[in-house]
Amino acid sequence: MAERSFATEVKALRIGEGQEFHGEGILAVTKGLLQSGVSYVGGYQGAPISHLMDVLGDAQEILDELDIYFENSASEATAGAMLGASVHYPLRGAITFKSTVGFNVASDALANLSSGGVRGGALVIIGEDYGEGSSIMQERTHAFAMKSQMWLLDPRPNLTAIVDMVEKGFELSEASNTPVILELRLRSCHLHGSFIAKDNKRPKMTIKEAVENPERDLSRIVLPPMNFAHEQEKLTKRWPAAVEFIKENKLNEYLPGEGQDIGIILQGGLFNNVNRALELLGLSDIYGESKIPLYIMNVTYPVIDDEVVEFCKGKRAVLLVEEGQPDYIEQNIQAVLRRNDATVKLHGKDVLPVAGEYTPAAVTKGVLAFMQKYAPESLEGVELPVLALPADDPRYPLAPRIATDLVQGRPPGFCTGCPERPIFAALTLAQREVGEHYVSADIGCHLFSINAPFNIGATTMGYGLGSAAASALNGSGAMKRPIAVMGDGGFWHNGLTSGVGNAVFNENDQLLVIVDNAYSAATGGQDVLSSAADNPIRSTKHPIEAAVRGIGVKWARTATNTYKVDEMRDLFKEALTSDDAGPKVIIAQSECTLNRMRREKPAMAKAAKEGKRVVRERFGVDPETCTGDHSCIRISGCPSLTIADNPDPMRTDPIAQVISSCVGCGLCGENAHAAALCPSFYQTQIITNPSRWDRTKLAVRRWYIGMLQRGIERRLTGIEPAAS
Repeated sequence: MAERSFATEVKALRIGEGQEFHGEGILAVTKGLLQSGVSYVGGYQGAPISHLMDVLGDAQEILDELDIYFENSASEATAGAMLGASVHYPLRGAITFKSTVGFNVASDALANLSSGGVRGGALVIIGEDYGEGSSIMQERTHAFAMKSQMWLLDPRPNLTAIVDMVEKGFELSEASNTPVILELRLRSCHLHGSFIAKDNKRPKMTIKEAVENPERDLSRIVLPPMNFAHEQEKLTKRWPAAVEFIKENKLNEYLPGEGQDIGIILQGGLFNNVNRALELLGLSDIYGESKIPLYIMNVTYPVIDDEVVEFCKGKRAVLLVEEGQPDYIEQNIQAVLRRNDATVKLHGKDVLPVAGEYTPAAVTKGVLAFMQKYAPESLEGVELPVLALPADDPRYPLAPRIATDLVQGRPPGFCTGCPERPIFAALTLAQREVGEHYVSADIGCHLFSINAPFNIGATTMGYGLGSAAASALNGSGAMKRPIAVMGDGGFWHNGLTSGVGNAVFNENDQLLVIVDNAYSAATGGQDVLSSAADNPIRSTKHPIEAAVRGIGVKWARTATNTYKVDEMRDLFKEALTSDDAGPKVIIAQSECTLNRMRREKPAMAKAAKEGKRVVRERFGVDPETCTGDHSCIRISGCPSLTIADNPDPMRTDPIAQVISSCVGCGLCGENAHAAALCPSFYQTQIITNPSRWDRTKLAVRRWYIGMLQRGIERRLTGIEPAAS
């Protein structure tokens, strides 16, 4: 069950020539693919591109009508290898995944693809995840484009430009026999706008037609001696063909401004931020009518030497706005200018940040510094924006308002009711008895266990590589064994072979914990092979335990309810003290609470609206019983557990309290029981549209409780001090 449904939005993908399309960036990309006559699409979900996979899944009926093949690939490498269909056939194919982490996985397939070249257009749509909001290590896709010589498109953030680049990307690929990368930043993926649509096209050749008519060109296969010829072909044929196509089709844009002898060169994806900076300085307007000449590189690789030289001709200085490091484009343009004896002064990361996201604030400061040096007269009479103030100026909107040592950072953590929280609570309790162990973490929600209160996990080396990252710590005769953690998504992505298979082959004495929450939860709740859901277009319900036993694991256990903390604790203790040889595997199963809530909440709301009886479970803390020990909070970290004033005036310690965000998972009570903490927790039910029996039980309970309270009041008679 994906994070959200696009079932309604995909209806707009059917509109035709001359109609205006309104929607999100991801939907516009999909429409661009349909207008381009694509034959097949694949990919692997990952922010910020996950929604593209979800849109394609919801548009399956439209894809079927056009004979377009679509698959959720097992990994980015699988997706990259799919493009091999475009090597010998005139098939247009597209794949999509998350920026550099996806390229890391797919680079082997894409390196071979770009070596042999393609006959049909091949487009790799990348969700560039760079900047402070990113969840990955900070690298740039640009490096992969240069390494494998794949042309890199970075369109301006508006839907017309994005759709045009999807269509032109296929044409550029075919004109130069080279795979093309379309880079979309986070805001481009999710911005809303409109463009004038075209008719959807059936592919010139369908997958069925290709399969029934096998073709083979030996010169396209990466095998000596042709692999040596491919390198020369890249330089002497493909590169010139790409440059000619880019120039003829004016993929890069030139805005003349007011003819000044300064200018700005920028990546297309940064146009909105640069224009906003110019607007704040009185040098442009909201429509992009810049007074400063702009050269917009919608193609950032290859750099078109002639266009750069022509733009810089007659200018004293040019500012290059290139996000991230290293400064690939700046080095390239410096070389181009020097080879052509240009006298223009090129500025870039000397006035702009060397690394980090180029936010409007960062760009504004850089543009201001450039303008103050070369055209200060253009700023006369302009009230400078507060974004241009020094960072320590109290008027600066991002200036610190309080001493940093007084502000506690809020680390990311598990959702309320997350079934992974009890796994690490149980492991914490087990390690109290068997000692601390080295824990190798993995990509996914379970990575939050590295933070308080669990503080579990030492490394994270890649998706599905949790087990492999612990493989070297296989100490012969050691009294302890390493623990590795991975999710079900990582297991099917890469972990089965590189982790479990490797551990079996090398007789690695590790404990592998596979967190099976029924979905690829960290990327939006998409189904995986082991999902329990019925999926009409995918095969599911393949048990992880069967897979690991099939590859040779002898000791494997499946825990079907991770909320049973005491049972999970005992299972960890057994696995960590077992004398059995080889890897030990625990599959910890419980459905992702977010996905469960997405399914159950609408159903409960509908039932309540129809007058049906609806019961919701909630937990609470008895304020009279709670001692204020707070062990429940320390061992759980649940966002629904907090503190409140103690109602007993004789006690000063605040008590624990369960707030309204509780989803009734019961972990707090299970933790209390497993750790022998306290009996303060109670479970209750909130009933909407109660039945006659519910009302009768409530009346009886109230009468009985009232009777008991009256007895207490009688016993207290005469004890209370008389009023003075």
